[in-house]
Amino acid sequence: MTKKDLTYHLKKISHFYGNKKVLEIDNLEIKKGTITGLIGPNGSGKTTLLRLLAFAEKPSFGQIFYKDRQEFPFSPTIRSKVTLLTQKPYLLRRTVFENIAYGLKIRKDIKQLEERVEKALNNVGLNYQNFAQRKWHELSGGEAQRVAMAARLILKPEVLLLDEPTASVDTESAKLIRKASLKARDIWGTTLIIASHDLQWLYSISDKQLSLFKGNIFTSGMENIITGPFERLSERESDKRFVKKLKDGQIITLKAPQNKECTTAIVKKKNITIELEKSSDNGIYNQLTGHIVSMLLEEKRGDIMVTVAVHDLSFVLRLSSDQINSLSLYPGKKVLLKFHSSEVEWI
Repeated sequence: MTKKDLTYHLKKISHFYGNKKVLEIDNLEIKKGTITGLIGPNGSGKTTLLRLLAFAEKPSFGQIFYKDRQEFPFSPTIRSKVTLLTQKPYLLRRTVFENIAYGLKIRKDIKQLEERVEKALNNVGLNYQNFAQRKWHELSGGEAQRVAMAARLILKPEVLLLDEPTASVDTESAKLIRKASLKARDIWGTTLIIASHDLQWLYSISDKQLSLFKGNIFTSGMENIITGPFERLSERESDKRFVKKLKDGQIITLKAPQNKECTTAIVKKKNITIELEKSSDNGIYNQLTGHIVSMLLEEKRGDIMVTVAVHDLSFVLRLSSDQINSLSLYPGKKVLLKFHSSEVEWI
């Protein structure tokens, strides 16, 4: 991948709110015209990352390059080229028409304005005659979100950032917002970066997924998080392993963190194998019994994301269709997860 292929390149990013670090990204590249899914629990840093990518905030440390040029908040060179749609839409205290036309008027680009506003409304499933002259307070939540989407799409943005765009809207609005965002990529080559808890949607459309947890980013997508409390496996100083005891009697053994401030263990998908029966080992492998709760297809890769519940923990694996077929896997099936006690990262 060359620099000309990139929309974004983030280098050595650290971002703080007060004394609290909320984001840490050593290196991140996002290719032009791609769809990137952001996955992670609330408070993991997804919204902060989107605000940095929208140039609504400047990172505390580090550099953000947009199309191979370092950019900063409110730079005129990226104004209207990058736009962010938040979960709760912000509309001007004006009519729907004025909300959608506002960005073009700022640009002084008002040729065929009425036709363009009508087309933008149609793209999100709203009838021009019925909605153009409605006031902002006369819209339902789903309608307001669609108007906010239309106001961004009319600009034909190079980048469209979506922060939980369908979390607070009705089913029909969610469907139309999804359709309109993908249409922007297909027609204008818009780069899409989407934060959503709708994993089925993200897996079906995204070229890659980024997972965030406690401000840390995993470019390999969702990884497996094990939180404390942990105990020392033994009192022997030479034994550096920790254990987590599950309430069903199972025990997870992990190498101890090098830094005492690290409290969360990460086990990557690639380090976990799935089997049907336990095997003998010398105690260095974890063998955890659980059951499959979901299987979601990654359409771009052709793989299946399998979620396995082990008591109150969830583990995610990426499996090929051949692996699925050879083990006859299906939701509800009892399986065994196996990973080495040293194959863990601590944050």
